[in-house]
Amino acid sequence: MHDLSRREFLAASGAAALAATRATGAAAPAAPPPDVLILVFATGGLDGLTAVAPYGDQALYAHRPNLAVRPPGQQFGAIDLDGFFGLAPAAAPLLSPYSNGHLAVVHATGSPAATLSHFESQRLIEVGAPSTTAQIQDGWVARHIAATPPVGAGNLRAMSIGHLTASALLRSPATLPIPDPASFAFPGAAQSAAGRRALLEDLYADADDPLRGAASSTFEGIDLLNSLDLAGYVPEHGASYPATGFGAAMRNTAALLKAEIGLECIHVTYGGWDHHAQMGPFNGILAQMLDRLSRTLEAFYVDTQNQLSRYTLVVLSEFGRRVPENGSFGTDHGEGNCMFVMGGSVRGGQVMTQWPGLGNLGNGNLPITIDYRDVLGELVAKRLRNSDVGPIFPDFTPTFRGLFV
Repeated sequence: MHDLSRREFLAASGAAALAATRATGAAAPAAPPPDVLILVFATGGLDGLTAVAPYGDQALYAHRPNLAVRPPGQQFGAIDLDGFFGLAPAAAPLLSPYSNGHLAVVHATGSPAATLSHFESQRLIEVGAPSTTAQIQDGWVARHIAATPPVGAGNLRAMSIGHLTASALLRSPATLPIPDPASFAFPGAAQSAAGRRALLEDLYADADDPLRGAASSTFEGIDLLNSLDLAGYVPEHGASYPATGFGAAMRNTAALLKAEIGLECIHVTYGGWDHHAQMGPFNGILAQMLDRLSRTLEAFYVDTQNQLSRYTLVVLSEFGRRVPENGSFGTDHGEGNCMFVMGGSVRGGQVMTQWPGLGNLGNGNLPITIDYRDVLGELVAKRLRNSDVGPIFPDFTPTFRGLFV
């Protein structure tokens, strides 16, 4: 996708290093690079009890007589995963990476610091806050990136596919929000672009940081993305992305992953999961959204078969839904939820949980038995190659649960 890819550069430099070590008789095996982290935030509160239904817990049907996914073999029945949990029929495309051992589900998970506010809960999760009163201004991914050397040239280390920088990337170096990476260009008339750009570069060259650094990253990001033909990208292995905004974002993500331009994190948002009324888990809005999410993730999985060892993808939401359905055939804001984790180094083909049971809920919410920072903390250490996890998630010690090799 560009004249000299990072892979070609590393191959050439690796050959030179091998020749040097042979000359000296020393062995210098190269450490594998960290994974590219792909974060998909399902804003609005994805209903994990539908997406991955605990059909083996009979209390589910007392709480949701109209909305619960039925056991396998029945109408609107679950697609069995392990004899207790099953995918919603609309999420059937996820069975492919799950069965191949590259997709895991973490259930009854979430943040103990979350609130019932969509925006505040998402912010607390994305900054890795230990409590609702914690004063943290930078994102957990930003802290990781700031503490580690760049994988590539360092001119574009992370990206939010959207108009705003995701909270997980706040204050991250060399990071940009880009709504459409395939059309990221200097604005205005082409004939005057060079002159206007030169004026802005001179103006920001004398500015103080963070303005100077942000301007420099923006110009370098424009040049870097314009060197790629993202608009002409053709998915591999017959992968077909849905014709949606989320589908386009993940198609661009696959193209950027393959271009190997030094990106370390790509953040994608897929919103619209707040279904208080007429939730439609079988043939309504929730079923449609689960279908789009699942088909897009399956397309990404198929498209990136040759890059499976290069990325870890995580899907999470700000909170789950209450277990009991409401009087409007919907569900309200809850607590515990499920996460999806996909990649070649994921111990997939399992639903990882400490299931609390749905029989005696107290407040009507699924309890959180696995802190989401356990999953992300292990990911940071094992897949992002950063052993100093403490500063990434302050005032918290993750429990590694063996989710990653």
